Amino acid sequence: MIAIAPIAAGKNAGFRAEIDSIAPDKSISHRSAMFSLLCDRPSVVHNYLLAHDTLNTLAIAKALGLGVEELGCAGSFRFTPPKALHEPSCVLDCGNAGTAMRLFAGLLAGQSGYFVLSGDEYLCARPMKRVIEPLSNIGARIYARSGGYAPLSILGSELAGFDFASPIASAQVKSAMILAALHAKDTSVYRESELTRDHTERMLQGMGAAITLDSGAIHISPLDSRLSPLDMVIPADPSSAFFFAVAAAIVPNSSVLLKNVLLNPTRIEAFKVLESMGAIIEYRPASSAYEEIGDIYVESAPLQAVEVSDNIAWLIDEIPALSIAFCFAQGVSKVGGAKELRVKETDRIHAIVSNLRALGIECEECEDGFSVRGVGEAGIGAGGLDSSACVLQSFGDHRIAMSFAILGLRVGAVLDDESCMGISFPNFLAILQDLTTIKIS
Repeated sequence: MIAIAPIAAGKNAGFRAEIDSIAPDKSISHRSAMFSLLCDRPSVVHNYLLAHDTLNTLAIAKALGLGVEELGCAGSFRFTPPKALHEPSCVLDCGNAGTAMRLFAGLLAGQSGYFVLSGDEYLCARPMKRVIEPLSNIGARIYARSGGYAPLSILGSELAGFDFASPIASAQVKSAMILAALHAKDTSVYRESELTRDHTERMLQGMGAAITLDSGAIHISPLDSRLSPLDMVIPADPSSAFFFAVAAAIVPNSSVLLKNVLLNPTRIEAFKVLESMGAIIEYRPASSAYEEIGDIYVESAPLQAVEVSDNIAWLIDEIPALSIAFCFAQGVSKVGGAKELRVKETDRIHAIVSNLRALGIECEECEDGFSVRGVGEAGIGAGGLDSSACVLQSFGDHRIAMSFAILGLRVGAVLDDESCMGISFPNFLAILQDLTTIKIS
């Protein structure tokens, strides 16, 4: 259990912070280890995320033959690819990481060997049919529990090229199919109705894969040689940085400078929403390699309600944190078109609404989203908001836990469990500790 004390209100209260220790990007960390398996020479990767999810991905890559040499600084590695992927003698444990399970399913479907992907109780309850079915349709042999749940058994086989229009907007499904296409017999085309997060395409193109984009269609040619190695410093994760952007937005007289953050347009949509609510936000690009990187400055200002239904795939992970900003906005904020939240680490729609109702916030749950009547700038007391009356639930979900910890900076909060935060952001509490008082029992 963890208790978070609010930051004192008043004209000279609030906080001013510059944070250069935001967790490295989780999506790019996963992919750097996976894609290094396909290279012709060793890759050098700095600032790899040392969190539960990405360490599981790294362990799987090692089991498949990746040589992993630490370079002296935490998170710096030389990844040496095998001549061919090894058939492991053990189950490949993805832990809590849906990214790992779905992308490895695509990567391994066309490899020689037998592979078993499993994970924790939460991952084994998440839907995998969305990758099993399209992969099976091109020749993959993947076996799962009834309903398409992990563990997944994969018997590598010859894959056909495809022309596939995805019925769901999912970067994980897209990435799995692109990785399968690299080892298919013929050129493939993946079509998506809306652009989803595009790290896979960007990174693989930078490594020499023949991938072209044309009006929502991604054309992928099979590899005729191995990929060029990575040489990169992984930037800060904008999804992790966003928690402290919300903190600065909801605590009066506060500001934060978030350093060296990934500025990919498909990853900063939540910042754009927060900006549309009234928060003062500046983007300061600094460098560009595989992706644009820079600083993000956020300053508090009165917030207004907003309706969110566009580009949901670009901000699906940040919606729990956005719900905290909704609490302190004037008016009713709404989220729609976000049914995908139901099948994350937990049912995040239910988790958000359950905790907000426990706080006395007026909110409504619907199949694909929710609405929140904010209490405006008044905050404590207005709308019945009372954080001292309950223990908030993490539901074993790192993003739910961290979102409601941020709420504590404004009104105080007690959470039932903080351990899941290490899944994506191991030093979250250390940064939070610099802003307020935390008691863990």
